[in-house]
Amino acid sequence: MQFSHSDAMWQTFPELRAGGLHAEGIHAAADVEASVVSFSSTAAARLAEAPEGEFPEIQAWRRGFSRMGLKPTQYRCASEALLRRFRQEQALPRLHPLVDLCNAISLAFAIPIAVFDTEKIAGDLEVRRAGGDESYLTFGGENEHPEPGEVIFADGEGRAHARRWTNRQSGLSAVRETTRSVLIVAEALHASADWDIGRLVATLADALALHWPVSPRTAMLTSVSPRFEFQA
Repeated sequence: MQFSHSDAMWQTFPELRAGGLHAEGIHAAADVEASVVSFSSTAAARLAEAPEGEFPEIQAWRRGFSRMGLKPTQYRCASEALLRRFRQEQALPRLHPLVDLCNAISLAFAIPIAVFDTEKIAGDLEVRRAGGDESYLTFGGENEHPEPGEVIFADGEGRAHARRWTNRQSGLSAVRETTRSVLIVAEALHASADWDIGRLVATLADALALHWPVSPRTAMLTSVSPRFEFQA
């Protein structure tokens, strides 16, 4: 399997930096609570100094969404949505140990993290502009079609596993009790994205190895090295 961004995406967003991680052996019985609390505390300390809208990581995504023709206060990147909810409620709902862990790390770094069940992905996964005929399954079980030109995560059968880039994932490849193999993607557009994505991926790999019997494979993606290949 291969994960990549289209050439057109790199041309439009040359500042993009992304990290990929693949792991097999995930299960739903891991106890990640201590790690979740630790990462959440990091986010809480930062939010005590300034709201998420002032974070450079979030401001960069707002500019990116504007360049995609989206209102950044109507459609938020996943990390901003999480930080906003966390600031208001002081906690996030617990869904699955891996999702909870990735959400907490996303809070701490203010960077969107997407987690996909690789068994639900057909062929390769590419971040690209939609043609408009792709299918997207909501968490409520409804089928939608992304708008032509919308940035999506598309697989080999034309199924969109995320809409509006880092705004919303699909219910089709969401992590569930039966998930064993996952692809995790982190993306950033801010000035220090190269350094921060590297730290995030290393942190995530260490956290997964701590809580599951896995040996994650990781990759840093740039316009020069845009593809992450792995066996799934």
